[in-house]
This record gives sequence, C-alpha cells and structure tokens, in this order.
Amino acid sequence: MGNSSSVREISFREGGARREWMRLNMGPSHPATHGVLRLRLELDGDVVRQCDPVIGYLHRGIEKAAENMTYAQFIPFTDRLDYLAPLANNVAYAIAAERLAGLRVPPRCEAIRVICCELARLSSHLLGLGVYGMDTGAWTVFMYTFTERERLHTLFEELTGARFTTSYARVGGLARDVPEGWTGRVLKFCDGLPRTIDEVDGLLTRNRIFMDRTQGIAPVSREQALSHALTGANLRASGVAADLRKDRPYSGYENYDFDIPVGTTGDCYDRYLVRIEELRQSLRIIRQAIAHLPDGPWYAPDARQIFPPPKSRVQTGMEELIQNFMFVTQGPRLPAGEVYFEAENPKGALGFYIHSKGGGVPYRLRIRGGSFLSLGILPKIVPGNYLTDIPAILGSLDFVMGECDR
Repeated sequence: MGNSSSVREISFREGGARREWMRLNMGPSHPATHGVLRLRLELDGDVVRQCDPVIGYLHRGIEKAAENMTYAQFIPFTDRLDYLAPLANNVAYAIAAERLAGLRVPPRCEAIRVICCELARLSSHLLGLGVYGMDTGAWTVFMYTFTERERLHTLFEELTGARFTTSYARVGGLARDVPEGWTGRVLKFCDGLPRTIDEVDGLLTRNRIFMDRTQGIAPVSREQALSHALTGANLRASGVAADLRKDRPYSGYENYDFDIPVGTTGDCYDRYLVRIEELRQSLRIIRQAIAHLPDGPWYAPDARQIFPPPKSRVQTGMEELIQNFMFVTQGPRLPAGEVYFEAENPKGALGFYIHSKGGGVPYRLRIRGGSFLSLGILPKIVPGNYLTDIPAILGSLDFVMGECDR
C-alpha cells in the first residue's frame, strides 16, 4: 500500500485454532491518504481490526513562528494551513486580530471577505469532490471539478496577484479593492457552475457503484460527531445543523439568506451529499453579496497603527511616511489581551487564539484546525470495514494535512 508500507504477521492460537493477523502501514507516502498521513492498521484478512492515524510528517512549527514575527508578517503563513482555501484562512486570522484590537472593518470590506470565503469554499469542495470520485473509481468527475477550479484560480489571480497563496486579507482590511469588472466575472462563473454541479450530481449520486462504495460505510452518529468535536460538513452530515455563519455570524453573514444542508446517517454518502449542496448554497451567498456590495473604503480608515496608510499619502506626507515605517518595522500595534475566534471554513471550524502583551508581535498564538479533529474519528469508524473502503472513508472526511500538522 505505497512506498513506505510495511507488513508484519502475528500468529497466535485462539480456541485451539491458529490465526494470523497482519499489521500494515498505509502511508505516509500513499495517494489515498490525501497527504503525508500514516495509518497504522491491524488486519484480519481484508477486514480492518484497528486503525491508528499517525501525524506529524508535515509539521512546520507555524504556531511558534507566529510568535517571532509581526501580525502582518504571519498572514502568508495562514495560506499554508488549509492550502486549498487560503483566502478563508486569511480572513479568519485577520478577524481574530481585529477583535483583539476592538476594530470593526467597513461594510464593503466585510462583503468582499464573504465573497472570498465562499469562493474558497467552492474551490475546496470542488477539488474534494473530484478526488473523492477518484477514490471510489469515478475518474470523470475530477475532470469536471478541476476545470471549474482552474477558472476560480484565474479569478483569484485577478484579485490577489496569486493563484494559490493569496495573502489577501489584512488586519484592518484587505490588501486592495476588487479590480474593475471583477464582480461581473465572478457572477459569470456563478452562472456556469450549476451545470457542472448537476453533471457531478448525475454522475455520482445515483451511480450504483458509487452508492455501494459509500452508503452505510463508516457512519458517524450524532453523539459520536459531537463527542469527537467534529465541525463543518462532517458534523452536519451526522444530523447536527451547526454552522458558525448562522450560529455566531461574522462579516455580515447574518444578512444573507442560505440554508444549512444536514445529513441523516452520517455515512460516506451523506458527507458527499452535504458538500454537493454546500456548493449551491455558496453560490447563493456570493450572488447576494455582489448584488448588495456597498460602496466605501475597503479598509478601516481610523485604524492608525494597525493598517498601513495609502501609498499615495506615504509619498507625499511626513506623518504617513513615519506611520508606514513604524508599521513595516514593528507591525500592527495591538493592545494587550486574549482573543479566540472561529470561522466556518471548508474543512470545518478554523480557530485562532491570540495572547498579546501589546505591540506588534503576539506573545502566544494557537490554531484549532478542523482537519485535526476530523482525523480523530478514524479509530472509531474504520474498524469493521474492508481495507479497500479506507480511500472512500478518508475522501469523505475531506481533510488536509497542512491544517492538521501545522
């Protein structure tokens, strides 16, 4: 099962009969593990008796790095958490720092952030559904979803200058306003995506092979989901209508009309259905945000010492020049205190805890990644299934190791 897999047989006698169990390492170099994840398995024939996830192969010390750089310098590091939805990571971190500073950004900034977060959800779910189809043997789906994701990356490049690592949000605002005509191109993309969603729906939802590979496989009960702190689509697939965008709204999400898709059995099939419907709901939010996109500044004009002054003023005014110099060398000046903020990200709740002693560098920073909690349910739901079911189970949880290991 991959280049780094190893097998060791265990022989013993049970009731006078000789039996053999097998221990097998699946990963960390294996395409079905969706990253550098190692599963330590114990098999009875083709049936999994025990599954222990082993993580840490992608650990980069991001949380400790944050304590040695300014709040502004850490923004590019958030791109590398869930690297499939960097725009949403940027926004979550920026809001956490703003709440520490007691700062409220203008309505236009909030609306643009909502558009970015929902586009990031589309990008993440499109890739997740595409590779999930590949995990279950349906290769055509990936071609549809990846094509749409490439169109999204073109929009990201127009907005941020980068396709993948965007670093777009700032503490107190955004890196820049949306370019002229960009919202119209986003709407054009939103008009074409439903056809692809319907194509994927038609290819998988009533496909007998896909249904056999996913229905009744690795169900997570409501109680299990809550006790293991699952969030996002994995929690909603188990029948819990929890969504931070409605339960604890931020960035003006309370002003948008959208539904929360909820599953019934919490199996692999339900987790797929929830994400399919979340694509449609994200389109609803984006259209509403663009239709009611307010005018005004895209950063907090009164956020002196937190947001850098416009370059035009830096080049003409002494006070702005000094302010910009202080910002670049010392970072945004945030007060002392503690804050914890969670955002509803594509992989689940992404939380940032910041402990500040004042100044431009956090004293402590901790990250709560949804993918890390999703892996915690594996020892409960994998045993009893076949070895060949593991790719479908992992794909249905839709985790990313960059957010897990950090």
